[in-house]
Amino acid sequence: MPSFKIDTSTAVVFVATAPEPKLVNKKTGERAMDRDNPAVALSTVGLLVSDEGEGNLYQVTVPETGLPEGLQPGMPVKVVGLKARDWENEFNGQKRHGISFRAVAITSAA
Repeated sequence: MPSFKIDTSTAVVFVATAPEPKLVNKKTGERAMDRDNPAVALSTVGLLVSDEGEGNLYQVTVPETGLPEGLQPGMPVKVVGLKARDWENEFNGQKRHGISFRAVAITSAA
């Protein structure tokens, strides 16, 4: 499925939730790995993006190599290479769909 670039150049972005390991399987604790670089684990970070009078909370997947140490809720950050992609799957006979967000990196805005 195609992905779409998201322009955050005029947005104010804050960390809402600290990075957590992205898991493939919660029961086994298996980590999700980057498809482009299988040696790099993925994490998920909650970001509050405010632009043009509207604020939204996004759960963004980021390779661990693109995360600075010490990200804490409330910190202003910049997002590099943010993209959105729609997804759909079927689980136990129920169709589910949504939008996933992925970034190349998150950097400090300070």
